Amino acid sequence: GSLVAEENISHSYPHCWRCKKPVIFRATPQWFISMDKTGLRKKSLEEIDRVKWVPSWGRERIYGMIENRPDWCVSRQRAWGVPIAVFFCEKCDTLHINQKLAEHLFELFKEHGADIWFEKNAAELIPEGTVCSKCGNNTFRKETDILDVWFDSGVSHAAVLEQRPYLKWPADLYLEGSDQHRGWFHSSLLTAVGTRGKAPYKSVLTHGFVVDADGKKMSKSLGNVIAPKKVIDKYGAEILRLWVSASDYRDDIRISDNILKQLSDAYRRIRNTCRFMLGNLYDFDPVKDKVSYDLMPEIDKYALFRLSELIEKANRAYESYEFHTIYHSLYNYCTTDLSAFYLDILKDRLYTSFPESLERRSAQTVMYLILDSITRIMAPILPFTSEDIWKAMPAYKGKEENVHLALLPAVSKEWKDTVLEQKWKKIIEVRGEVTKVLEEARAKKIIGHSLNASVRIYAQGDLFDLLCEYSDELKTIFITSNVSLIKDGKPDGATESREIEGLYILAEPAPGEKCERCWIFDLSVGTNTNEPGICNRCQKVLNRIADVGEQIANSE
Repeated sequence: GSLVAEENISHSYPHCWRCKKPVIFRATPQWFISMDKTGLRKKSLEEIDRVKWVPSWGRERIYGMIENRPDWCVSRQRAWGVPIAVFFCEKCDTLHINQKLAEHLFELFKEHGADIWFEKNAAELIPEGTVCSKCGNNTFRKETDILDVWFDSGVSHAAVLEQRPYLKWPADLYLEGSDQHRGWFHSSLLTAVGTRGKAPYKSVLTHGFVVDADGKKMSKSLGNVIAPKKVIDKYGAEILRLWVSASDYRDDIRISDNILKQLSDAYRRIRNTCRFMLGNLYDFDPVKDKVSYDLMPEIDKYALFRLSELIEKANRAYESYEFHTIYHSLYNYCTTDLSAFYLDILKDRLYTSFPESLERRSAQTVMYLILDSITRIMAPILPFTSEDIWKAMPAYKGKEENVHLALLPAVSKEWKDTVLEQKWKKIIEVRGEVTKVLEEARAKKIIGHSLNASVRIYAQGDLFDLLCEYSDELKTIFITSNVSLIKDGKPDGATESREIEGLYILAEPAPGEKCERCWIFDLSVGTNTNEPGICNRCQKVLNRIADVGEQIANSE
């Protein structure tokens, strides 16, 4: 014949993943589980929609795999594994397996383990007197194939859950990497639906894989592997846990020394915030000293409102396995709501008020409630830190011995005051504008610390009325020595707010001298002959402390 054409064609060819050499496909008899003969595919697809998939795209992925997959080849040709325990007639090759034989083999496996299948020959395994149902022959050979290892893992729900009375079937959660939609999630679903008619899990959570700072897969050959042990030795186990919780596990997770350093700094901020509150609860008894909500100053009530939002957000996040949301919410709460606002304002009350005063005990009550709540919230993420805090917190009868025995915090209905929230949201906006002006004054060397300043605020309408309502508290909220409110007008040198219409702010040096005790500049400093460096407010507190001390001394 004649050659019509000749050319080189490039095509893909399978290679062994381990030795990288070409492989040859050979057709051999195998064992299969039919996907359609008994309705396994249809039932499995129905069960997929009864499972909660986290993230939600997991449902589409496994649904497509089950919908389009061929029959399941469950046999493998290996030297060792879980045997396919059946026999064949040596004469006519008829398959031999029945209930009686299965029970006989079960007892052998139960007594000697599955390895007996490989250790004994067919005559030693099969019951004496067994003959072929087709030809009457009494000699048999064993099946040498083993079960697919995915079948092994796929029946773990039965081997683990059903064999232990303290566990329950189906499982609450299956947790694995995204490759397991084709693996463990997949085989578990088929074995459970095929034998029990139901999915073996209520929820399935899928996570990505750890990659380096550039998003590359970790490999010894690339030298980019970061071992958990080295991270723990350098930063501690809490930082490794924090890194896991701070990452959105639904995608591949990056790790590097720089990322861990940033998380170490974040951890210190959270820890130091808790440490500050703990240090200021040294004389607080939650039973004897606790202040009821209705007696608290408004700022304390607002702090509890913000705490309630954190608690609700954290509880929702735990329910939906969004651990990164918990970390970011907790970090932002500690740095923004607490360190930069509430705790900063509280320092004057905590350090200068009479120890037993309502305002100080109220502040301690709120700090105790905050610390109790965030310790419970962080317990699954930072177990060692939370336990340290829990043990150091003031004790009371009925307090759980260990934070990990305590429930997640609950929100009190009275904390949910949305009217109060709107008021304080506006006040905080004004505080932000005042802080900008104070920073500008500091940069111009007009003042040093914010307590060196006296602030004049020019406002109008509803804003002026709102600020007047809190006029006695504004200097504490702004952390200045004095605040005066003026309706309308615009003084020379005042800064117009770009964020709040009609608001003008002027910062200038506060009149008077600095109190040695509270650091506030006040005209009364120097007027007291006994304590010339103390303001009248602090003098009253000191006098009260002296009176109490004298009463105690007299009673003794």
